[in-house]
Amino acid sequence: MQIVSYGGGVNSTAMLIEMMRRGESCAVILFADTGGERPETYSYTKMFSEWLVARGYPAIVSVQNDGMHRTLEVECLTNKRLPSVVFGYKSCSDKYKRRPFAKWLKSQSLGDDVTVCIGFDADEPHRAARGAASADPYAKRYPLIEWDMGRDECLDTIRAAGLPTPGKSACFFCPNSKVHEILSLPQPLIDRALAIESNAELTVIAGLGRSWRWADLIRADKAQMGLFHRSEDVPCGCYDG
Repeated sequence: MQIVSYGGGVNSTAMLIEMMRRGESCAVILFADTGGERPETYSYTKMFSEWLVARGYPAIVSVQNDGMHRTLEVECLTNKRLPSVVFGYKSCSDKYKRRPFAKWLKSQSLGDDVTVCIGFDADEPHRAARGAASADPYAKRYPLIEWDMGRDECLDTIRAAGLPTPGKSACFFCPNSKVHEILSLPQPLIDRALAIESNAELTVIAGLGRSWRWADLIRADKAQMGLFHRSEDVPCGCYDG
């Protein structure tokens, strides 16, 4: 039985389109929702789910953490801290993506014959190597790597299907966001991100930008100071299945 881990981005979207084109079956498509995804990710996931269903594939099922804090945003505010990725750790991804995904699979009593398809592309085999080494209770498959599909091929596949390309899939308050991604957020999300930052009890870092505060970026942009328009291109690196 094949199950797809859908992240809402380019790779997993292209993987599903290509699986369908090749006549491969898919029993379940799971989207692990941190509760803080960007609005365009939620709207794209809804649209793509309807597109899949219209072509005989299953709808995309969303799963969330059901522990003490349902969303990462609530956990950050409650515990007065920032997402762990700001310090280089992946516990936020583990708690709000990997665990809900694995728990849902376990709750369904699907048996041992389960293979999870993950959308690492041919340009990132190192991520597949790390994923293969993790002790998850299911087999993993990386179709895009099998098919030698890199990022460009994934984009071409989506366009050839007549679909728009999805935006970056990440929390709206992700510390790995680029400057233009931060500044393009709608004001209500900027306000929520700044609330997380201002509420956090920090010692070794300045804020969501690690060495700088998002609040200072927003203030400088409004003042047209242009002090923050260079940033390191850091991939989100969140769990994909």
